[in-house]
Amino acid sequence: MAKVLLLFALCVLPALVSATRMVKSPLMVQGHVYCEHCRAGFETSKSRCVLHAKVKVVCRDKKTNQVVYEREGYTDKAENYQIPVHEDHWDQICDAVLVESSQPDCATMTPGRERARVILTNYNGFASTTRYANAMSFLADEPEAGCAEIMKMY
Repeated sequence: MAKVLLLFALCVLPALVSATRMVKSPLMVQGHVYCEHCRAGFETSKSRCVLHAKVKVVCRDKKTNQVVYEREGYTDKAENYQIPVHEDHWDQICDAVLVESSQPDCATMTPGRERARVILTNYNGFASTTRYANAMSFLADEPEAGCAEIMKMY
C-alpha cells in the first residue's frame, strides 16, 4: 500500500498540478492592426488604423491541431489590441489572428499578414509578461491617391 501511495505522490499529483497551468501574472498579447491603403504588402505613410477590428488569440495542440484555447479582443483608437491570457500554453502553437474589420471599405485580410505567431509561456525565461505580435493588416478596396508616388520611394 505504501508503494502505491508513493507512486501516486510522485507521478499523478505533479501531472494534476501541471494540468491547470495557471500563471501568476497574466500574459498580455499585444499587437497592432492597420488598413493598407496602398495595397503594398507592408505599412506605408498612407496606412491607417482599424478601430474596433476583432482579433483573437488561438492556441492549437501540436499533435492533433485542435483548438484548445481562444480569446477575443478589439483594437483601440491607437490601432492596438491587448488580450490577456491567464494560462500557460508552453506545449501549444499560438497565434494572434484577424477575425474581422470594422471598416467595410477595408475588410479584406492581407495575405500573409492575417496572423502572427506568439509564444505564450513563462518557461523560456522571458523578463516581461507582454508578448508582442507582428502587425496584421487589411487591404483597402481601392488604393488612395498618392500611392504611386509612395511606391516609387520604395
